[in-house]
Amino acid sequence: MKRYERALVWFRRDLRLEDNAALSRALEEANSVYCVFVFDTEILDALPVKADRRVEFIWQSLQVLKAELVASGGELHVLHGRAREAVAVLAMRLEIQAVYANHDYEPGAVARDDDVRRRLAAQQCAWHTFKDQVIFERSEILNAQGRPYVVFTPYKKAWLAKLQRGDTDSHRVADRTSALAKVTNQPMPELEDIGFARTNLSERDMPAGTSGAKSLFESFLGRIGDYAQLRDYPAAAGPSMLSVHLRFGTISIRSLVRTVIELDADASTRAGASTWLSELIWREFYFSILHHFPHVVDGAFRQEFDTLQFENRESHFRRWCEARTGYPLVDAAMRQINSTGYMHNRLRMVAASFLVKDLHVDWKWGERYFAHNLNDYDLSANNGGWQWCASTGCDAQPWFRIFNPVTQSKKFDPKGTFIRSQLPELAQVPEKFLHEPWMMPPEVQRASECIIGRTYPGPIVDHAAARKKTLAIYSAVRSAPGA
Repeated sequence: MKRYERALVWFRRDLRLEDNAALSRALEEANSVYCVFVFDTEILDALPVKADRRVEFIWQSLQVLKAELVASGGELHVLHGRAREAVAVLAMRLEIQAVYANHDYEPGAVARDDDVRRRLAAQQCAWHTFKDQVIFERSEILNAQGRPYVVFTPYKKAWLAKLQRGDTDSHRVADRTSALAKVTNQPMPELEDIGFARTNLSERDMPAGTSGAKSLFESFLGRIGDYAQLRDYPAAAGPSMLSVHLRFGTISIRSLVRTVIELDADASTRAGASTWLSELIWREFYFSILHHFPHVVDGAFRQEFDTLQFENRESHFRRWCEARTGYPLVDAAMRQINSTGYMHNRLRMVAASFLVKDLHVDWKWGERYFAHNLNDYDLSANNGGWQWCASTGCDAQPWFRIFNPVTQSKKFDPKGTFIRSQLPELAQVPEKFLHEPWMMPPEVQRASECIIGRTYPGPIVDHAAARKKTLAIYSAVRSAPGA
């Protein structure tokens, strides 16, 4: 005998049927299971631009999810409103006895879910949540003293030591779908119905839904053996391109880890598989930091660095945002995020370091810019990455190590392939000058149709001078009483 007659599954960061913890449990425990997704106006109304690739990606992924549910005998209610109210209202209308959802770890989501739980309790409806988007969550990985790890390497070692076969087992769904139910065919709103417009989201570059995630993963598996060698080169097909799918749960983290563990046992793919597994563990490390140290949302993990005296020149920040710094690799990175919503991971570090340690702009400005523009924006990872580059976070880049944007350019885009792909104004610049175009003699500028200061800006700052100033800014904090 099942526990409930009617249950509701609330999809959030888990837009898939396969291996979905909350859906699996609901199908096991209820005779009739209804499904809902809410375009939450509390989130959407805060977005500065109403042509947002992430919203369109979700909308496309929901079409796939809806089709899968219908094919399995169910339906998807797609609502638009305040989720904390809409879920409870739908539960009452459908006479739901229990709502099932997977854990969300961001502070705002935790507060929202607490509110939903109280609203449901007031109408005698149960609230059940489950771990789904990580292998280990919250306090499952602690050191011998029962405290959270704040350095990645020991966290990774503990994570790997704790991993057991059952941790990557799939949650059963396919053989339980007879419990899926529907009222009537629920129409799905168009993007325009929720106040958003179509973007340049490319099905080729960022295919949505579970089908898109599977095609990207299959492609990546064919080259994962080279991942360790290629992942730092933005012109190479190195990354998996799955970050946005992990963000919205169109692929299961358990299936990824299970597969990569198997590949780690194969000598031909071991190096790449091991390196990529480390990236998946970094993701969970930052989830852990956010859970145990929520103050990182508004300030530095190492709180003494909240007193850093950044110049915060608005003109410098705007030129960084607009890809007009005069440093080709930085500008190419910013052109990429502005035009596609994606930025290669190596370039995220280069661009972030340049903003903070060359332009002396508070890292929180850059963090917010990435939050508004990255397709795969995730609070914990974005915050952790920016604090790593700014040397204010846990296990961060030492404050006295400062990326040289020219050296990084020469090392990771040696022939300028990526730079030229993003900055056509540098297309004819000789390779000799591509990383430092301001060094071109006037006759070379004319021949390459790249006039510094006219068709391409000169360097916004001198890196050597900026580096000295950075060392002084950080040294002042380090030498302050109590530091």
